[in-house]
Amino acid sequence: MFASTSGAIGALRLTDRVEVSSTTTGQPGIVSAALFGLCPRCGAKGLFAGVAKFAPECRACGLDLSGFNVGDGPAAFLIFLVGGLAMGVAAWLALDVDPPVWVYPLVLVPLVIGPTMFGLRVSKAVLLVSEYRRRAVEAGAKDMRES
Repeated sequence: MFASTSGAIGALRLTDRVEVSSTTTGQPGIVSAALFGLCPRCGAKGLFAGVAKFAPECRACGLDLSGFNVGDGPAAFLIFLVGGLAMGVAAWLALDVDPPVWVYPLVLVPLVIGPTMFGLRVSKAVLLVSEYRRRAVEAGAKDMRES
């Protein structure tokens, strides 16, 4: 099956090999880098200086992290995701349980803050690692440097 030499598009041959770039040697995977806050270049911990703020540079390899711009995409995505979850829980509480008013902040504040902070860290790290691996720059940045 894999030894086909028909040349059809998508056919695999035993001689086909997947080339691994030497630039990814020693780098953490996107998932592990995102979950544990690892540097995309060397894999050292310390990607974040605060709860969801990137460190200015990697303490181990000196990678300048200030040049990466992940923007507000993760926050906007989490507003819809966590907000929808919170609204669903609030509606369920109001319609089925009918608790006193003080129960709503007791339940909803941790339900919103916890997933939002964890989600921001993970999603921002995923975007930073993706930018690093693809050597992404802002649109027009190359043009501005050449001028």
